[in-house]
Amino acid sequence: MDPIETAVRQWLDTVVIGLNLCPFAAKPTRAGRVRICVSTARSELEVLTELQLELTRLDETPATELETTLIAIPHVLADFLDYNDFLDQVDGLLDQFEWSGAYQVASFHPHYQFADTEADDAENLIGRAPYPLLHLLREDSVEAAVANHPDPDAIPRDNILKMQALTPTQRQQLFGA
Repeated sequence: MDPIETAVRQWLDTVVIGLNLCPFAAKPTRAGRVRICVSTARSELEVLTELQLELTRLDETPATELETTLIAIPHVLADFLDYNDFLDQVDGLLDQFEWSGAYQVASFHPHYQFADTEADDAENLIGRAPYPLLHLLREDSVEAAVANHPDPDAIPRDNILKMQALTPTQRQQLFGA
């Protein structure tokens, strides 16, 4: 297996599922319905092309076979501010192909930082991954998962508390920082 895919799968299993940051991730992961695509892109335009291809794949594949896709982007968008600005182009592509409302893209980055936080604030760990990632989600699946969750509004707050409760050693083990 590709070492980048291995790192993303380990992050998914250990951080996202292991810490229960996303209570909806375990079921499709264990069912083998999560695709990890390692981008070969060397430019933002190439990333957009790969994004279009992966969205088309989701469009053409039933959720019972492929629920979601994570695109790992190891060769471009290493700078978080550039990555964050790039997300406007991602939204533009969704609009251009009339995928807004059918799909949404969640973002993760090794240097993820929420607005109005310091770089080392624990809450930023929620958005951190080993590589820049675009997580392609089906809106119908998100809506169904949220509707079946007892308190979806508590998830972000609970995740911040989980990150704050990690010891420095645990942070090092999980995030390398």
